[in-house]
Amino acid sequence: MCMSKTLLSLVVVLALLLGASPLALADYPCEDPLGCVELAPDDPIVIGAMLVMSGAVNYLGEDSLGGIELALLAREHTLLGRDIELDVQDSLCTAEGGQAAAQRLAADPIIVGAIGTNCSSAAQGAMPIISDAGMVMIAPSNTSPSLTNADVASGGSHVPGYFRTSQNGLIEGEFAAAFAVQALGARSLATVHDGDPYTEGLSCAIADTFTELGGTVIFEGAVNKGDTDMASILTEIAVNPPDVIYLPLFEPEVNFFAAQMQHIAGLEDSIILGGGASFTASFPENTGDAAVGIYVSGPFASGAAYEDLLARWHEEYGDAPPSGYHAHAYDATNLLLAALERVAIAREDGGIVFGRQAIRDALAATEDFPGITGRLTCLDESPFAGDCSPGTALAIFAITEAEVYEDNWPPPVAWSVASDSATDSG
Repeated sequence: MCMSKTLLSLVVVLALLLGASPLALADYPCEDPLGCVELAPDDPIVIGAMLVMSGAVNYLGEDSLGGIELALLAREHTLLGRDIELDVQDSLCTAEGGQAAAQRLAADPIIVGAIGTNCSSAAQGAMPIISDAGMVMIAPSNTSPSLTNADVASGGSHVPGYFRTSQNGLIEGEFAAAFAVQALGARSLATVHDGDPYTEGLSCAIADTFTELGGTVIFEGAVNKGDTDMASILTEIAVNPPDVIYLPLFEPEVNFFAAQMQHIAGLEDSIILGGGASFTASFPENTGDAAVGIYVSGPFASGAAYEDLLARWHEEYGDAPPSGYHAHAYDATNLLLAALERVAIAREDGGIVFGRQAIRDALAATEDFPGITGRLTCLDESPFAGDCSPGTALAIFAITEAEVYEDNWPPPVAWSVASDSATDSG
């Protein structure tokens, strides 16, 4: 809708009386249904990050933060001729932590969007707040299927504004089940989760596919976060020993479970298959001898672009990345920056306006985006609403003595999506 000349003149007079620039008021009235981020000529572009920066799994946050920083460094921390600033909030790995981090970011009207969270539980706390604020969040390591499922009746929690570059747990569960059956020859499976949407979602996904492939799920159980004594559940599983125990737990519970399993009669031949939560260099180190022979699923990027990213990581930080989602965080950051470039409206006074719905629409329209983890296309229908990952940057890794005693990381690949076959299942 256009302003009449009379109304425009009144706006200009009012602006002069208030001491403001009339051009800043009259140049571009925000018509985006979710509102706009309006930056003055000298304002930086501020991106939020909700990452787990403290606690037992802070390596996930450090890993993602490195990916974000490298993406910004590749652009010399500038976009559209402006400095880019990063506002990092600790979302812990809990719903409460995600909620608090999201509230802090949503309170700042110039934040254009957020990268995060790491944990699916934190995402559940953050998503409603980010969505209600009209913002977007792009998660680099959430995998719970519920997060991209909008059907509340079936356990879904997706809301507008949520996207992710990590693979959906449905894909990871199918992949892990195929490895167990085809590479390990497993016919029976036990699953153990901790009530977290991430661990429970993966446990359900692998169980469903394992059954479809002709296997039998003979035990489905749970431990509590903070448990240190795993004797009870291990003894229960040993009554009818499975070929494979699927264990997508975080540290330190996964360490206790694996170490104590060595002392339970009947489980000598059962193989542990862990999830991405234990795909970290600290897992074999903290578990010791018991980690040798364990398989873990985790993110797997390859190719020249990824090798370049690793080289830049070593140059910037020295050590190897502590986990495997840095490439997903790198891609998430570039998705957001590309969306901002597409929707930015330059004002005559040198300011910039970003429509919040326009940012969402630009992300949702992402198709065949060249990422480190593959060609990204953002989907919009449940159970994959907001999923942007091609689902191919995934592998099963085999923990060896080199990871336990020689600081080798990452471990050798036993099975990959790209090859769809085992390269080492022994």
